Amino acid sequence: MFLKNRWYVAAWDHEVDRQPMGRTICGEPIVLYRKFDRSIAALQDACPHRLLPLSMGIKEGDNLRCRYHGMLFSPDGAVLEMPIKTERPNQGACARSYPVVERHRLIWVWIGEAAQADPALIPDFWPCSHPDWTFDGGYYPIKCDYRLVIDNLMDLTHETYTHQGSIGQPELMEAPIHTEVRGEEVFVTRWMPGVNAPPFWRDALKREGPVDRWQICQYIAPSSILIDVGVAPVGAGATIENHDQGVRGMVIDALTPETETSTHYFWGMARNFDIRDQGFTERFKAQQGRVFAEDVEVLEAQQRSIEANPTMKLRAFSIDSGGVRSRLLLERLIKAQAAPSLEAAE
Repeated sequence: MFLKNRWYVAAWDHEVDRQPMGRTICGEPIVLYRKFDRSIAALQDACPHRLLPLSMGIKEGDNLRCRYHGMLFSPDGAVLEMPIKTERPNQGACARSYPVVERHRLIWVWIGEAAQADPALIPDFWPCSHPDWTFDGGYYPIKCDYRLVIDNLMDLTHETYTHQGSIGQPELMEAPIHTEVRGEEVFVTRWMPGVNAPPFWRDALKREGPVDRWQICQYIAPSSILIDVGVAPVGAGATIENHDQGVRGMVIDALTPETETSTHYFWGMARNFDIRDQGFTERFKAQQGRVFAEDVEVLEAQQRSIEANPTMKLRAFSIDSGGVRSRLLLERLIKAQAAPSLEAAE
């Protein structure tokens, strides 16, 4: 079961163009395309007549014609023409439309009651649009429950072994972890003073020597995670509260459920250093993509193992506090969502 009446990332801005593109969000097939004014239409990806996916349809201006019998739909789903064009359009056969907003280079679709769609509820990925930062990233489809990805990102101790050649280091297993719930957000904070920078951060800082390193994971229900990361030279004055003295990045993760066991993983990083070096941005994205590909391998193997061992349950240790708190918060919100339906049934 998914949390409804929320915004979910459906695509990167560059993925959606004039031609229809189908993508399943929280079990709901959706077709997306751009209109002439570059705004985006989002409709249920099924013709109300014989249920052929509208993503297979034919664009006519800003309208979309079903490829099977030729029903024509406007960008908001209204019926413009019936299969027999002399027949009056049957507005009872409209295609459902979804509220959609383009923000932070991502396309957000509202899953739930359209009347409750408020753009102010879109997670604040502020570094992605800040003039002093630059942002780019990529996309992976993952064959696993999206909650496993939340567990992964809210417990960065796995970096020591999963990513030992890039961003992992033994000190991650030694630094104390502080976990806190604030409203519909969970924070996991780790401060590592006086450590050697791992290869990735040493190269970004462009110098050798001990550093103060930080990781602040922020879970935003239902499925967004921001991770404030970076290093600063020892003695530069960086603290867990104020750390712009060295090199700082914000890992951006939007985990959109496709089905119960598959996830759209939109990833990227915003940074406040070398922001005008496009070549570095491309190399940086490629390196980050390789790091996240290591996560994909682990997560898909974990999902297969869960399905192969139905009598076993996931265990939680102290390092899992961020993922556990995030799951409990999500579970509470989903139960609250179901409560009005239960009361109505009684």
